[in-house]
Amino acid sequence: MASKLSSTCFLSPFPVSLNTKNNTKNINHLNVRLIFSSRRFLPASCKMRQRSFSSQHKRQQVKKGSPEQPPENADFASSGDEDFESGNALTDSESSLNEKIIDVVENSNVAVEHINEQELGSIIVPDLKKSLSLDREGEEQLSSAQLDNLISMIRNAEKNILLLNQARVQALEDLHKILEEKEALQGEINVLEMRLAETDARIKVATQEKIHVELLEDQLQKLRSELSHRGAFENIELDTNENQKKLLNEGPVPDISSILSLSKEFDSLRSENLSLNNDIQALKTQLNNVKNTDERVVMLEKERTFLESSLKELESKFSISQEDVSKLSSLKVECKDLYEKVENLQGLLDKATKQADQAILVLQQNQELRKKVDKLEESLDEANVYKLSSEKMQQYNELMQQKIKLLEERLQRSDEEIHSYVQLYQESVKEFQDTLNSLKEESKKRALDEPVDDMPWGFWSRLLLIIDGWLLEEKISTSEAKLLREMAWKRDRRIRDAYMACKEKNEHEAVSTFLKLTSSPTSSGLHVIFIAAEMAPVAKVGGLGDVITGLGKALQKRGHLVEIILPKYDCMQYDSIQELRVYVVVESYFDGRLFKNKVWVGTVEGLPVYFIEPHHPDNFFWREQFYGEHDDFKRFSFFSRAALELLLQAGKKPDIIHCHDWQTAFVAPLYWDLYAPKGLNSARICFTCHNFEYQGTAQASELASCGLDVQQLNRPDRMQDNSAHDRINPVKGAIVFSNIVTTVSPSYAQEVRTAEGGKGLHSTLYFHSKKFVGILNGIDTDIWNPATDTFLKVQYNANDLKGKAENKVALRRHLALSFADSKQPLVGCITRLVPQKGVHLIRHAIYRTLELGGQFVLLGSSPVPHIQREFEGIANHFENHDHIRLILKYDESLSHSIYAASDMFIIPSIFEPCGLTQVQPELLPKQIFLNSN
Repeated sequence: MASKLSSTCFLSPFPVSLNTKNNTKNINHLNVRLIFSSRRFLPASCKMRQRSFSSQHKRQQVKKGSPEQPPENADFASSGDEDFESGNALTDSESSLNEKIIDVVENSNVAVEHINEQELGSIIVPDLKKSLSLDREGEEQLSSAQLDNLISMIRNAEKNILLLNQARVQALEDLHKILEEKEALQGEINVLEMRLAETDARIKVATQEKIHVELLEDQLQKLRSELSHRGAFENIELDTNENQKKLLNEGPVPDISSILSLSKEFDSLRSENLSLNNDIQALKTQLNNVKNTDERVVMLEKERTFLESSLKELESKFSISQEDVSKLSSLKVECKDLYEKVENLQGLLDKATKQADQAILVLQQNQELRKKVDKLEESLDEANVYKLSSEKMQQYNELMQQKIKLLEERLQRSDEEIHSYVQLYQESVKEFQDTLNSLKEESKKRALDEPVDDMPWGFWSRLLLIIDGWLLEEKISTSEAKLLREMAWKRDRRIRDAYMACKEKNEHEAVSTFLKLTSSPTSSGLHVIFIAAEMAPVAKVGGLGDVITGLGKALQKRGHLVEIILPKYDCMQYDSIQELRVYVVVESYFDGRLFKNKVWVGTVEGLPVYFIEPHHPDNFFWREQFYGEHDDFKRFSFFSRAALELLLQAGKKPDIIHCHDWQTAFVAPLYWDLYAPKGLNSARICFTCHNFEYQGTAQASELASCGLDVQQLNRPDRMQDNSAHDRINPVKGAIVFSNIVTTVSPSYAQEVRTAEGGKGLHSTLYFHSKKFVGILNGIDTDIWNPATDTFLKVQYNANDLKGKAENKVALRRHLALSFADSKQPLVGCITRLVPQKGVHLIRHAIYRTLELGGQFVLLGSSPVPHIQREFEGIANHFENHDHIRLILKYDESLSHSIYAASDMFIIPSIFEPCGLTQVQPELLPKQIFLNSN
């Protein structure tokens, strides 16, 4: 094997240390460092540029001179280029060319070594000194510092030229070494190729012999099998002899030992072949390294040519510098004349300055005199005015005396009139006091009967929660709690006053004070309890959350007691809950055992809310999302039973239990089958289905987890699904077991009675049509009023829409949309991305809006994974776009801003039970309804 490539040398990246004051040092004492490396081959140009274009050259920008290039460089450049363009194999002409290159290198090296700094200085510096020699006594004499700087600059240029020559010599030496190693490697490659050819021939022969042996073995095996089937030994011998004769006729039978030797030889040849292949691969890698080295040598040659061109530029600049030096003498004469003129001008300037100082003093004196004159004129004017005013004052005093006499007369008359008026006033005050006392007594009587309007709804909700706590702690009875609840939801002034009076008292005194009020109870309204999976703004996915909050506040304003029971999700908006605290721990049945539930209480939008947190190992409501889990049937059937257990253990006697959608549809059968027999029988069940497309069906066996009888309920007239007899339908069960069933609009109530709109429940709805009614949805006009909406930057109303423009600018700035064109229409869309909402229409609307020159904003998310991924891809595509923005989540404050800022709004539902967007005309100047047609 060939030896490894020899190391290549580089010039050091550190600058050369030059002493400009000492010109006698030999050039061999230059501070040059050589770095040897066997793995990396860097071009020398990156090291030399720091020397040839040093900071001295950049600072002075003067012309440098250099001795002429030796003639050998041109020959070397041409021969080197021819050598690098040839292939890997070395020919006789190339070897002769290499010998010429070595001779050139040796001659140039000797020439460079015998030139020292002193000899180079003797070539140029004396002539330069002659051209710069001036009389020291004259004014045209150049300073010695300037002359020294110029000479040192030229010497530095000469030293850089010597360094370049040394680098060229070193590169030629490296080239010679590389060529020698290349020849050695090529010889070894040729030898290996010959050995490889011989090995291949031997392998072919061995292969043929092995094939022949395998054929003979097959024939022998066939003969043995035939002998085993024959019965007579004699026949075996005859057949064996015949077969032997056949084999003798066909050819000689090889010996087994020879076959084994051939196989061993074949294995040894194979192993040798593998080793030869490995050697060939190693040689090929080394050959590639040689090729790479050749390419680096070419790069070095290019750098050498570049350095030669830079030397020529330095020579031209040095010749120009000599011409500039000749001009210095003439410039010095001109400078002398200019200096004399400057001295003359300086003298004139001094004279002018003295005259100006004198003029300034005179001017200051004149200004002082002018000020005195102005003061005298002002005092004279004042004296004249005072003289005129004194005459007028005398006349004015005479008139005032006359008026005073008249006023005294009138004052006497008014005193008499006032005295008579005072007597009348005292009499009227007595009458007013008597009337006021009577009015106070009447107002007190009326105040006891009228509700209090000066307290927020949150106050009454907290008061109701306190009463429930006393009932659970058995500090008051159920009847007393009912009377106190009635007073609270009717906003009775007496219970308000009792609460304010008991703030600083202990709990025992407060309870006794409240019990005094139960002696004269007021008339009661309705006690309504909502059991739902959503409530805006704490847990909102769709319109259900808005309905729970808006309907609860509307009933509360009409004097009814409203309480809400929700699951305690981990992803709720906890900052929207006031005074959240633990209320009680309730045990409920599920999967054959009792589980504890921690019940929290708080107020949301002035409504009392109970939050149920199950202590179940599956962490039903700690999933970081509201819906879309694989066990939603179990999660919400557990919650429905825990909610009814809370009502039973708290001793509540509601008039109406209102459950919503399939998530709480379990309440109806649970109430009548399990809890009405236990004493929770005061209420009637109202079920509202907001969308019949979602029915929550599951296997019938899963219904047993919450304690219901599967055999009794999995029947066509109860909870059995109409399309699958082995599945349970919670919505159907709620329709069957509820006292009244409602939906979100009268038109939708008619649609779901058909086979297409009912989603399989049309027959059940038809059978129970007497208790099925549609009630039109509504919105909370307090929350969605743009004139008072705190989420908006600027409030506005239907009569004055100027605020929409400012809200549009604010939304564009918040979403980083372009707001260069204020008239560019903004299209908004706030929806859940589900097939019912027409997601393909939304996708089309995005691109169509962009095509027509508008802007589009989408707010919403999808519980369907592939739809969510599709819109995430669209959002990423338009992430930095100036006119499209997709926010794939729900944001309450952002939804208010989009409604207020949009010029147009799309509502792309395939079918819509009753969307809340359509009932916001003040927010939306123009709505666009899209359909699949």
